[in-house]
Amino acid sequence: MKQIEAIIRTSKFEEVKRALHEIEIDFFSYWEANGVGNEIYKSSRIYRGAIVDTTNIPRSVLTIVVRDRNLRKTVDCILKAANTGEIGDGRIFVTNVEESWKIRNKTNGEDTLKGEHEMDAIVSAIN
Repeated sequence: MKQIEAIIRTSKFEEVKRALHEIEIDFFSYWEANGVGNEIYKSSRIYRGAIVDTTNIPRSVLTIVVRDRNLRKTVDCILKAANTGEIGDGRIFVTNVEESWKIRNKTNGEDTLKGEHEMDAIVSAIN
């Protein structure tokens, strides 16, 4: 299993969320964050006659755990949906997940990534 941490523009969050749902990545955590990146060198721009501070672009951080086989399609999905082509589009980091546990029923491993309907189908097939 892999953990994907994607730092994206908050303005692209809904688009990324929709794209992830389209590829059946339906569970992830997210939160709002602030950070400093390359845009610090372009500290202000003029937009419609007003000076806009561009050093602090609102960000959303998504944390997604996927099976190894879903890694590439998930990363590609985020890359496509979050891209504006401008400085400050964000970053994606991928790390290995050694173990995972579902607290409610003490399931562990990749079975923790299955939805309730999938678990019901597995239990029915076993019985």
